[in-house]
Amino acid sequence: QVQLVESGGGLVQAGGSLRLSCAASGRTFSSYRMGWFRQAPGKEREFVASINWSGVSTAYANTVKGRFTISRDNAKNTIYLQMNSLKPEDTAVYYCAAKEPGGAYKYWGQGTQVTVSS
Repeated sequence: QVQLVESGGGLVQAGGSLRLSCAASGRTFSSYRMGWFRQAPGKEREFVASINWSGVSTAYANTVKGRFTISRDNAKNTIYLQMNSLKPEDTAVYYCAAKEPGGAYKYWGQGTQVTVSS
């Protein structure tokens, strides 16, 4: 069982930066692939970025590639999403998720709101 708690959301102007954090509980955190997803009002939840257990393998949605960076600190049971050059279309609730190797994303946080003003 893994519990996830996101933090770091807020209101920022276009072009600004935010760093989201996701703190995880559970002794097997380091074995999970972790991901960030987001959901804007009236839209389906979409993939943003993911990272493997070691931090070596990452993946990004085309819409955030080059602007967002995902990282993890297994010693702190935490993953991060550094978001730079934010755009109004990045406005959404951002969710952290975890999955076991070969499985689907099974554990989800409660989400943190990110609002980018133009």
